[in-house]
Amino acid sequence: MIYKKSFFSVGLALTMSVFSGPSRADWAEAPDLYVVRPAPVDRQIQAQNPPAFAWARYPNGAKPPSYTLEVQKNGATVATFTSTTNVYLPSKALPIGDYTWRVRPSTKVDWSTPRSFTIDSSSQLFEVPEAGTIKAKVLAHARPRQQATTFLPRSKWTQAMITARGPALTRLSSDVSNQIAGQQYALAVPTDAKWPLTSTTPSATRALYITQISQLVGSTADQALGAALLYRITGESKYLQEALTRGDQLAALSPSGMTSYANHDLGSNIITMALAKVADLLSSDVAKDSARKARWMASINARFGALYADLSTGDSRLDEQPYDSHGTEARGYLALVSILTLGDIPAADTWFDFSFRPYVNSISVWGGPEGGFSNGTAYGTYAADSMLQLWPPMAEATGVNLFDKPWAKGFSRYMMHFLPPGAPGLVFGDQREGDIYNFVLKAFASRIKSADTAWYAKNIVGDESDLMLLQAPYPLPVQTVTDAPLPPPNAALYPSIGWVAMHSNLSDRARTSVYFKSSPYGSYNHSHGDQNSLVIDSGGRRLLIESGYEDYYYSPLVMSWYRQTKAHNAITFNNGVGQIIDQNTQNLSKNGKITAFSTTPTLDYAAGDATAAYGGALSSAVRKVWYLRGQDAVVVVDKLSAPTALSFEWNLHAGGPILKESSTAVKISKVDRTLCISSLGTEKNGYQVRTGPPPKPGTTEDHGAFVKTGTAKAAEFIVLLDVGCKRPKTTLTTTQTGRVLKVGTQTITIPN
Repeated sequence: MIYKKSFFSVGLALTMSVFSGPSRADWAEAPDLYVVRPAPVDRQIQAQNPPAFAWARYPNGAKPPSYTLEVQKNGATVATFTSTTNVYLPSKALPIGDYTWRVRPSTKVDWSTPRSFTIDSSSQLFEVPEAGTIKAKVLAHARPRQQATTFLPRSKWTQAMITARGPALTRLSSDVSNQIAGQQYALAVPTDAKWPLTSTTPSATRALYITQISQLVGSTADQALGAALLYRITGESKYLQEALTRGDQLAALSPSGMTSYANHDLGSNIITMALAKVADLLSSDVAKDSARKARWMASINARFGALYADLSTGDSRLDEQPYDSHGTEARGYLALVSILTLGDIPAADTWFDFSFRPYVNSISVWGGPEGGFSNGTAYGTYAADSMLQLWPPMAEATGVNLFDKPWAKGFSRYMMHFLPPGAPGLVFGDQREGDIYNFVLKAFASRIKSADTAWYAKNIVGDESDLMLLQAPYPLPVQTVTDAPLPPPNAALYPSIGWVAMHSNLSDRARTSVYFKSSPYGSYNHSHGDQNSLVIDSGGRRLLIESGYEDYYYSPLVMSWYRQTKAHNAITFNNGVGQIIDQNTQNLSKNGKITAFSTTPTLDYAAGDATAAYGGALSSAVRKVWYLRGQDAVVVVDKLSAPTALSFEWNLHAGGPILKESSTAVKISKVDRTLCISSLGTEKNGYQVRTGPPPKPGTTEDHGAFVKTGTAKAAEFIVLLDVGCKRPKTTLTTTQTGRVLKVGTQTITIPN
């Protein structure tokens, strides 16, 4: 797989997935898909210089003391590295050129298969010093370590800064003041008594506790941080007292209760990070009460001692089995807290060495270097929120700014393509029925200096949170962009996650947006059985929707409908039988892949192969999608085959009523927007009304499917989706090599 100068270049075609291997197997590539894949992937131009290296652990005998990593150029060895783990990030960039790499255990000469990669002018420099160098820099930074030495109290703000940050300061001051005990909106005190311990088995009661803890602990953490920051800015004693009081409340929560790392890891991480940040911001004031500081440090030590014990099991389990959404994020929290507590907690030194460079090396395992996020835009937003809390203090204390990492820049573009300004909803994966957090999208983009982030930040409605803004550098990086704000291309493929976005015009909030997914991550983790599925928006309305909602993770409702293929705009058979969603890590092999992608000013095209996702029930499941930008219409062709005769179904779901116009045509209406869908072709099928469980309260859903009139081992659907119901004239002509479909004034060729 070769990436050209841009990950989003016109005409990019793919034939490999993120889990594809080299031409022949070797020990560095494990047969289990949940084991780390070799990187750099063979024959790729690297987004980052130096690239990150990874390989499966040596399988034969005892774990080797170390590995020898060899990098060659033109047949000559140009670098040799020693690593005690199966991942390695060089601290210095490589010159432009073509390279190969291989690795062996230190105990024997058993080289892995050589793999090639390229560093060229598009590879972005991102160097991370060795751990000892960074640690020395952290310890030399005056307290607060998370705050720039150029920080100014309100009394020294310039007029320009007052104009830019004054409203945020006023709002945060009001919010924090109103939540102090005795005030109108006083914040409740979090106590262990509110959440008696419950079974770790998922249940409605446990889900309720988790939600309550997340809300109250999160609010208390924000109150403590907001008060500490306001004290640093204004010097008002009421804020100092409030920060200390709220810190005491967080420290009083039992590290072995319902807020423990074992019971609610995310809640525990928030508690620990808040204590570490407040202790750093108010270091001299906290130190005045030695008993208080001891309580806070003891809480941090207990909570993150448990976190470290978990992540370090299996000789640092994430290095070998990285596909753990909570674990990879927890490593980032451990890295930040270790930075803030070096010198205060003896274990922090070990935590730092264990976590910081590995976290920087691999921010996310849910996509490749182009920035894709396979778990969906809801969880992508949650991840961005965590990054905004972790990365700025890390950057100040260590000098390593993760917003400069190529992956971060690509991740911001991913959000632009799948959550563009004015989008009516989230797309793909768990919790995509929730709200879009514009304040997170704006904040993340604002910390990257580029023309497209300038466009995105400018066009996202609303402001980032006051707490985030007042901690940010002034001016924001995006405010220093001198080029004209410019959106990314209208169409893009994110190859490592198998997502495609096709827009009529990203600059137009009334745009049509077509989203297509065929992911090598399958239905693993927060992904669904929705390979080769579609979502269509137009004019700020979601016309072709994903149906259902998540009441709690892996609930009966989730497993019987929400994650099922039949709840998405995808292919099923025999009355709703679809893709595999319940085989845990094996879902990584029950996947899809994008096999082709191209874009021109008038026509976008993508093809996906979801055969593997059906677990052997189908011999072939290929969907081809054309977006006719000139006609604002979509053509979808599905070619299907199976070992036995099946009744195939083309499912569709709407957020408004579906009106049956004929046996092969329906009309979807959503407020002021319409979508007319027609089944073309010569194979007989008819539209059938389908039913689903009650939708999320306050929403409307309608369901249906085009169903073949008989059973067969092979089938084809040709479907036209006419945005706005313009009803263009269509003609389908058979040729020696396929069919030619004319829609209005545009023509596409459908090969046999």
